[in-house]
Amino acid sequence: MEQRRLPIDNSTAPTSMPRIPIFRLGQSSEDLPPPQLASYTPSLSLDGLQVGVDNLRHDVYLSPKFVETARAHIARLIAQYSEIQHLLSMDVAAAPQRKNLAGILLPGALKRVVKEEVADLKPILVQLHVAALNRAKAAGNPAVDLLARLAIIKFLRAELNAQFAQVLERCRTALKGFEGVRQHRALEYREEVASFQVRKKVILRRVGQDLFLTLREVEKETLVRMRRSYFGDTANDLYRLFLNRLVFTEDGRDDHLCAEHYFMFGNFDKDSDRFTNMRRIACQFLRSLGFGEDSDDEAVFGSWFNVPENAQELVASGAPDDSTLQGQAQKARLTAWLALLSDENVMESIIASYEAVPLLSEYAPRINAQQLKNALISRAECDRVETLIQQHGKLSTNSLYAARARVASCRGAERAKIAGRFLHDLFRYHRDLRCLEVLNSGLDSVNLLSNEKLRELSAMNATLYEFLLPQEQKPSEEKITDHVILKADVRDSTRLTRSLIERDLNPASYFSLNFYDPVNKLLPKYGATKVFLEGDAIILAILGRENESGLAVSRACVLAREMVEIVHGYNTLLARSGLPGLELGVGISYQQSAPLYLMDGEQRVMISDALNESDRLSSCNKRARQAMEPLRRLFRVYSFQTVSDSDTGGSAEDFTMSYNLGGVRLSQAAFQKLQQEISLKPQPLKAPALWDSEPFRLYSGLVPIGNDIFRKIVVRESKVAQIDPKAFSLVNWSDRTYYEVCTAPEIYAALEGAQKAEAGR
Repeated sequence: MEQRRLPIDNSTAPTSMPRIPIFRLGQSSEDLPPPQLASYTPSLSLDGLQVGVDNLRHDVYLSPKFVETARAHIARLIAQYSEIQHLLSMDVAAAPQRKNLAGILLPGALKRVVKEEVADLKPILVQLHVAALNRAKAAGNPAVDLLARLAIIKFLRAELNAQFAQVLERCRTALKGFEGVRQHRALEYREEVASFQVRKKVILRRVGQDLFLTLREVEKETLVRMRRSYFGDTANDLYRLFLNRLVFTEDGRDDHLCAEHYFMFGNFDKDSDRFTNMRRIACQFLRSLGFGEDSDDEAVFGSWFNVPENAQELVASGAPDDSTLQGQAQKARLTAWLALLSDENVMESIIASYEAVPLLSEYAPRINAQQLKNALISRAECDRVETLIQQHGKLSTNSLYAARARVASCRGAERAKIAGRFLHDLFRYHRDLRCLEVLNSGLDSVNLLSNEKLRELSAMNATLYEFLLPQEQKPSEEKITDHVILKADVRDSTRLTRSLIERDLNPASYFSLNFYDPVNKLLPKYGATKVFLEGDAIILAILGRENESGLAVSRACVLAREMVEIVHGYNTLLARSGLPGLELGVGISYQQSAPLYLMDGEQRVMISDALNESDRLSSCNKRARQAMEPLRRLFRVYSFQTVSDSDTGGSAEDFTMSYNLGGVRLSQAAFQKLQQEISLKPQPLKAPALWDSEPFRLYSGLVPIGNDIFRKIVVRESKVAQIDPKAFSLVNWSDRTYYEVCTAPEIYAALEGAQKAEAGR
């Protein structure tokens, strides 16, 4: 909350009305302490929270136990305040207990609520709010708790109307049991149901106030101390939005609620006591004191009106102590305030509004609250109300006439006291109305999820905020921090498929038995999951999680090498049978973030930049393959940059040819992550180089797979060759590098021999 104290400037007089003289006998106005007004502008910030699947609102899933209990509690309150429990508990054949798609209790379930004891809402509210606070503390962000508060308010608001409609439907179902029999009793019950419908606004207001009081008790008894312990007093101003009696009203314009707790403003343009006009008068009063001259009302006066304590500072809320200098100043301002209200012809309406409050319990809802107020100051309106009272028979006009007499006799100090009280109530209502507007805006940013598909989708994308009771919280999986994508691509699958068909062989079973099935058996060993299959490729993912060893890239390298070895072994068997072998190219890409997902029907589809990158890494350019085929090098991965194309000014990436046949290529990010995961040692191993001048380096390391199980990998770092594409001849070596997980058995054998020789020295 932004607070500031502004003294009165009495140097110049406003043009709209004379400045109010404030002085004490024997002292000058300069000796008087100027009033100081605090300012408050409601605001709500959800900074630091992820938006949900619609990219607009925050996805929230509330505790199923809370949802069920709250619905039953609201239904019970509606039945209680409408006094129709006897209708709901009639011995009528009820439908099976169930809920509809929106989770609303159907008639059978509602009958159970009325007959049986349901769980108390307050303890569950305490548990849910405490759980939300604990989550906010763990995240170090009070906005998480604010989001939970908004979600709970939004749910309860929606259920007020939903459960009223369900109770009404239950009453109508009960009435059907009297059709054709017990006609007299049926007529009585039908009148009760009609009255129930007419009193909807009254019933929902009482239920809403009951919910508000419960929330306020939870706040004052438990949450305020716990929140102060977690976050200090810095966040308290934000929670004023929820300690607001208007929170369960649609627009804050409920006559009965305003009459009981604020002031019953007029509803029509012709009413002199409508809110906008009373606010204008208050602005004029502040201007007469030197505040906000020549300024926009909303921008300047609104923040002062949002602090009810300012009314105490200005006019002592109608009861100044004139024994002090400050009290004398307040009394003078109170006199000026009363005079201004009288000049605007609204003082009688203010007095009548307060006098009408005791009449509401006796005459409403049979007589409109505004009618009762106007009857206290208008003879014509009083006659109409008197006629309505007489028509009801059981009502008396005594209370009406007594209140009318009190309004007419209100004079002197009592009149001034009411004027001061009104200024305080005006400021309170102004504050709560502005808080309600901010709260409604915050509610629009909350997306309550009840659809399981949307909940799953939001959870997969790490955008779901779940607020569950302690007993509902399951041991959650560790948060996904990064991921590795491995793509294994079969070369010339079209040619291979055609060759198999020409031999009357089944390509589907051929690929399944010799590639997919063996690879599937490896996945649990390395913690890999299948992203999806293509006709000639398989794409796998290994997810990195918090508090794990962090060996995602290392395991992907070993998995890729083992996949190449398996295919090589099957190719040996296929060659003996005269069948064509498989040629594989593998690409491994790393991304230091969790993948995203979208839903395609029941199927979830991963979204990640690493997918596209792994596709490029596993590819093999036909031109490069034709040129490299006769060379038969030990290394299976190369990258070439065509000189003639790059000289045209295009991007080097656009003119790169990749060769990957039986090899495994790593992205640069994957290699850097690999260096963090395991110790990679340089290996001065001599191996046949491309064009006998290839600048490459070899690194070796051990990857732990299980208890006492390690696999060795060798990684080659080499420079991209700049070539003449026509002759496919070397021109130069660029500064760009690429990385290969070596798969040739000869390299591992040579490395093992070199290490043994080193150990024997």
